[in-house]
Amino acid sequence: MKKKQELGKSGEDRAVNFLQQKGFSVIKKNYRTPDGEIDIIAQDGDTIVFVEVKSRRSLSYGAPEAAVDSMKKNQIKKIANQFISHYQLFDRDCRFDIVALYYEGQAVQIKYIPNAFY
Repeated sequence: MKKKQELGKSGEDRAVNFLQQKGFSVIKKNYRTPDGEIDIIAQDGDTIVFVEVKSRRSLSYGAPEAAVDSMKKNQIKKIANQFISHYQLFDRDCRFDIVALYYEGQAVQIKYIPNAFY
C-alpha cells in the first residue's frame, strides 16, 4: 500500500473511533458508487451523517479540511442522495460532517466539523 493510502486508512480508522466515542453508530465505511465514495456513513441519534475524512502530514498545502472544495462537496451530496434512495431513507434528517486529522510525528490532532456544508 502506498504511504498516501496508508495515511488515509489510518485517518479513517481514527475517525471511526473518534465518532464512536462521541456516541455515533457507524453504518458503512467506504461507501462506493460509480460516482465516487463517502468515507463514513454514521448515525447520530436519528440523523444520518455523511462524513468526509481528510488527513495530512504537513500543512504546506493548507489545513486538511480545506481539501473539501465545492467539487468534492457536490460529489458527496450526489452519493449521499444515492444512499438515501437505495435504502429508502427519505424521512431521515441528514447532515455532512468533516473529520480533519493532522499528523505531527507520532501525535495526531483531530478537528471535528459538524454541519460542515449543506
